[in-house]
Amino acid sequence: MAIISDFEEQDSKPPSSSTAAAAASKPFNAVLDPANPLGFLQAVFEFVGRESDLFKSDSLINDVNAVVRMVKDKLLTEERKRKVEAEASNSKAAGKKVKEDVPVVAATAAAKKEEVKEAKGKEVMKEAKEEDKNGSQGPAAPNNNNGLDLENYSWGQSLQEVNVNIPVPAGTKSRFIVCDISRNRLKVGLKGQPPIIDGELYRPVKVDDCFWSLEDQKSISVLLTKKDQMEWWKCCVKGEPEIDTQKAEPESSKLSDLDPETRSTVEKMMFDQRQKSMGLPTSDETQKQEILKKFMAEHPEMDFSKAKIS
Repeated sequence: MAIISDFEEQDSKPPSSSTAAAAASKPFNAVLDPANPLGFLQAVFEFVGRESDLFKSDSLINDVNAVVRMVKDKLLTEERKRKVEAEASNSKAAGKKVKEDVPVVAATAAAKKEEVKEAKGKEVMKEAKEEDKNGSQGPAAPNNNNGLDLENYSWGQSLQEVNVNIPVPAGTKSRFIVCDISRNRLKVGLKGQPPIIDGELYRPVKVDDCFWSLEDQKSISVLLTKKDQMEWWKCCVKGEPEIDTQKAEPESSKLSDLDPETRSTVEKMMFDQRQKSMGLPTSDETQKQEILKKFMAEHPEMDFSKAKIS
């Protein structure tokens, strides 16, 4: 397996004790500029990084994301509360019948009820999407690359290859990437984090003709060369949502590049897929029907009323 990667040398000169002491004793003196809140956050993170071991945690990104979500949810709840109170005030000023003894708590409870209703609606939609992914509605239609766009990665294919694209945080270096490709399995992720992909491939691959690369330090591209280059994959990794391979479309512009035998097979597959989509017999079924008709013509004395083609 060939691996394309880049390596960068890092200076590992440890800071002197005097420098460390100065950094440790430096007070936090950043001022929030409303026009540049991210600059203030950067100063906060740098201060916390100097004063604690927070950045040594493997779950730092998840922890920070959780804090951000919590603050965002809190601000949204407060905003809804203000809107409800404003609407109640406007209704009263317009002369609508509003009971004077209804406390603000009632408005807050209404907002909370609406929030719970909205959350339940989102949960139902999420479950519906999960059911679609799990194939409750049947195989999904393939994307433009004859594959599928999933939550953590996307994949596409030709009859010869499978291309997998995995987004990673901007600025990711190749030395942080873990990519193991075997005949029947694929594992891709970042060091110190759970794998993004880790499972059994739909079909075997030619390991020596597979490789991965880091694209613009923001996505991992994995090329898998199929062992059987005359079959469409229903999924990249077993257990993931499957596509309807009858709707897969090979690039017609490349048919001329194939050898005659392969081209004939591909054209037959395309014909059969079109026939199935229209509810018509495939080429093999048509051939069997022709053979049966010929046999019936040669043996009129036989009863073929209950004959079936299998």
